[in-house]
Amino acid sequence: MAINPVIWFEIYVQDMQRAKDFYESVLQVKLERLDSSDFEMWGFPMEMDRTGAGGSLVRMDGVASGGNSTVVYFACADCAVEASRVAASGGQIHREKFSIGKYGFIALAIDTEGNMIGFHSLQ
Repeated sequence: MAINPVIWFEIYVQDMQRAKDFYESVLQVKLERLDSSDFEMWGFPMEMDRTGAGGSLVRMDGVASGGNSTVVYFACADCAVEASRVAASGGQIHREKFSIGKYGFIALAIDTEGNMIGFHSLQ
């Protein structure tokens, strides 16, 4: 495979406004409404011609949030910074910043919808 295998992610939510507020506050980004006729989607900032995966929050009837076994990691300069915003934004820290050896550092959090997410940095 000549490219990174992950090109898109979706984080399912029950309360879109609450989840949107959480991610915008913790990551300090503005999500954009994506066109969809059957369900509500808000996309994270992305550039179609750049590397890395784009993704969105999704609210779809019949699809529950939380309890899944997939963790999405957000790139950070220092993952402790984003992790420090989690509790004030309505989430909870699962594990504070810790080393993953030569691969850098991660912190794990639970968002307002019960989804585990990660923050990754090299410092």
